[in-house]
Amino acid sequence: MAWSDQGVSDTTAAGARPAALVVALSLGVTTLSLLQSLVVPSLGRIEDQLGISPGAAGWVLTANLLAAAVLTPVLGRLGDLRGERPVILGILVAVSLGTLLAIVTESLPLLLVARVLQGASYGLFPLSISVLRRELPSERLSVAMAVVSSTLAVGGVVGLVATGLLTGDDGDYRHAFWVGLGVGLVSLAMVAWLLPHSPGTATGRIDWWGALVLGLGLVLLLLPLSQGPMWGWASPGTIGCLVGSAVVLAGWVVLQRRIAEPLVRPSMLTDRRTVVPNVAGLMTGIALFASFLAVLQYVQSPPGVTGYGFGASVLEAAVVYLLPGGILGIVVAPFAGRVVGRFGALPTLITGAACGVAGFGLLAGFRGEPWQVILAGLLTQLSVTVAYAALPALVVDAVQEDETGVANAVNSIARSVGQALGSTVAVTLIAAFLNPGTGLPRAIAFTLVALVGVGASLAVVVVALIGLRSGGGRRGPHSGIEEATAGAGEWSPVSGLR
Repeated sequence: MAWSDQGVSDTTAAGARPAALVVALSLGVTTLSLLQSLVVPSLGRIEDQLGISPGAAGWVLTANLLAAAVLTPVLGRLGDLRGERPVILGILVAVSLGTLLAIVTESLPLLLVARVLQGASYGLFPLSISVLRRELPSERLSVAMAVVSSTLAVGGVVGLVATGLLTGDDGDYRHAFWVGLGVGLVSLAMVAWLLPHSPGTATGRIDWWGALVLGLGLVLLLLPLSQGPMWGWASPGTIGCLVGSAVVLAGWVVLQRRIAEPLVRPSMLTDRRTVVPNVAGLMTGIALFASFLAVLQYVQSPPGVTGYGFGASVLEAAVVYLLPGGILGIVVAPFAGRVVGRFGALPTLITGAACGVAGFGLLAGFRGEPWQVILAGLLTQLSVTVAYAALPALVVDAVQEDETGVANAVNSIARSVGQALGSTVAVTLIAAFLNPGTGLPRAIAFTLVALVGVGASLAVVVVALIGLRSGGGRRGPHSGIEEATAGAGEWSPVSGLR
């Protein structure tokens, strides 16, 4: 890959406003996480208002996740090939139309179509990282990536708060989608104004067969993860999908090795430098959704009936117990980016994961008072924010510029699978320990969910330590690339990002 002073667009060279660009991209990524989370507390309302079963309502989440799995790698590769601006604009238009459809429809099939269109939003994050890598100098890159990445967690909290504020305990579930539509339209306007026209960094074409096979494999994996509690974990459908996923994904790897221009370079999947952030992303996703679901259900439980919980409303649960962590994430993200730039992504990742171990440990053993649950939420949100600041830096450090979009797309898929797995594990554990007399979960269920969070956070610590022992991630983004291309005439620290 040739890198010269043409690597930075004319707009940036002429003095574009990088802070405004970061804000625009952050709003786009906020749209992604907001639309992902705001339906979680509304599933019961969707059942009632559309007159459907809990299993049918679950497809509102599943359709979005499946669309994301299929579209994200294709959109990431398309941005590498054609430039990010037209792809990001196209995504935001599709998402806005999908959100408008979700607001006006009273039909489950049309709502599922809306959620599929919204699933394109998952492509915004890897494309945003590609834009930042190209447009910003290296001294600003870590902080900018941390800010944009942190909105993946912060936007989730905003979605939950918006749902509680606009729908209350008995309002119309559609009201919350207005927030997603507003944020999406503002992001669309800002991106159209600020994002420069830049050519693609990669050459070649999209491997459509590879995309189709990968999408099929991911659908077969995510279907049982999201529908397993309804289907039954030992049902033929669940087992068949999991076996089929293993076969299809193995075949996809073989296919990628035999194609001249694969969707994802096979060595990228086995390179330690990309395996570490992908495994860490998977585990962080598990921890994030385990925390959300456990805290929301626990604090809303009536203490007079269950012997635990605080009887909080949907709004109170989101504002009192989750919003402080979201605010902390906004404040901490820029500092986390500076820590990544100074000390390296892996030490930063370890520090964040240690906060997750402490937060989930507190939730497992000490949750009798509101302040204890709030503190646990602050620690777990801090853990996710710091992890999301470190992960894109690790990915960027591992790949050349022309693979930035697709590499971050793979990492996004890992996080999405983790979120689906975390959600499923939490729901399954809570359902497995229902009190027959009250129909509500026993306290042990929340202890077990918290211990899952402890285990996921510890796994992040372990995989980051393995990465450190292998000699990676001690410095900021691009250090590995600079070493790999030093003396080869392909990297100029003066005319490139530096």
